[in-house]
Amino acid sequence: MTLTRTSSSPRIGFVSLGCPKALVDSEHILSRLKAEGYDIAESYQGADLVVVNTCGFIDAAVAESLDAIGEALAENGKVIVTGCLGARDGGAFVRETHPRVLAVTGPYATDKVLQAIHAHLPRPHEPFVDLIPPQGIKLTPRHYAYLKISEGCNHHCTFCIIPSLRGSLVSFPIGNVVHEAEKLLNAGVRELLVVSQDTGAYGADIRYRIGFHQGRPLKTRIAVLAQELDALGRAHQAWIRLHYVYPYPHVDDVVALMCDTAESDGGLLPYLDMPLQHASPRILKAMQRPAAPEKVIDRIRIWRRALPQLTLRSTFIVGFPGETEEDFSTLLQFLEEAQLDRVGAFPYSPVNGAAANALPDAVPEEIKQKRLERFMAAQAAISAQRLQNKIGQTLTVLVDQQAEAKQGRKKTVIALARSTADAPEIDGLVQIADGHHLLPGTFVKVNIEAATEHDLIARVG
Repeated sequence: MTLTRTSSSPRIGFVSLGCPKALVDSEHILSRLKAEGYDIAESYQGADLVVVNTCGFIDAAVAESLDAIGEALAENGKVIVTGCLGARDGGAFVRETHPRVLAVTGPYATDKVLQAIHAHLPRPHEPFVDLIPPQGIKLTPRHYAYLKISEGCNHHCTFCIIPSLRGSLVSFPIGNVVHEAEKLLNAGVRELLVVSQDTGAYGADIRYRIGFHQGRPLKTRIAVLAQELDALGRAHQAWIRLHYVYPYPHVDDVVALMCDTAESDGGLLPYLDMPLQHASPRILKAMQRPAAPEKVIDRIRIWRRALPQLTLRSTFIVGFPGETEEDFSTLLQFLEEAQLDRVGAFPYSPVNGAAANALPDAVPEEIKQKRLERFMAAQAAISAQRLQNKIGQTLTVLVDQQAEAKQGRKKTVIALARSTADAPEIDGLVQIADGHHLLPGTFVKVNIEAATEHDLIARVG
């Protein structure tokens, strides 16, 4: 769609930080702004006002958000702050550092952000709904999009402040979620990434009440939603990928919906992102998380027997207060048993307002870093071996972009793509050596010829 920029339209600059859930919030705000006739500026200088959507989860994210607000103030001067950092102390935390901001709101607050914008940059006289596509404004590439199904979280992990920032779990009506998925797929999106704070708990806050889509009754459960999205994915030959799924027993019903035909025919991918955080029962208890890693291992074995091609990714924290060498060894042993395909890890970082800050026996930074290195080295070996096992296979991949690569002294153009085992920005890539002619958003079959610790090397099949 070609948008005609008019000099009379007020222009909003937008900076979006943080996780995919925050990105969806940004997309909702931008869509509403476009519907009201505002233009979106591409630079600070071209904007009449700037909105900064912040992250406030860990210290590094807080620092990045404060720096972004400061930069926007210096470059433009008129700044509205929203997002998780804005929820701290009712906005006082942001104002203490940057008292010149025009307004501060918390996350998931589209109406409040619009109200603040209206107050400082009045909307045009006539709204222009036809200026936005049916799927709204997207900040991702055109061929994939995030689908947020709930807000908030009912867990009270001691290292996390998400419930205080985003509130308790609020599941979105299942009919609305399915309708949003339809709009995105009808617009040509080839991969939907389902996100929330706790995807497996979808519907628990409303006791799995019945919702409706096109007159059909649907129970608000993750397995029912997954079935609906699977059918939509197959109808549009698009991938459906699930994130932030804790290994609850009822997730077995979701895994049962997955199959290898989704690779080429579309549908629910054999992929689960489950943030486990640790494997020592003692540390899990201190984190206020389920302390039964042996049950997780049993569930993984059951899933893989039923679905050998299942890809599992997770995230872990090393150096949590009180973590001993024995606790860390338990974590390494869990890695070896679980044989997870993709893993991310972080050294524990105190978060302002988190209960874990008061725990005794803090782990020295030097030990944290050494444990992180040992952890990642152990996982790199596992990942490398699992990727080696894919050499010789033919896989369907989704092309993301073209890139320059060096072959000796010569430069060549390759395609960067992802298999069903690779979520954008957090997992590996498939480098297609002869993919210079492949366009982003297209599916193609490739032969896997080599592998590194994290990526696959392929040619068009």
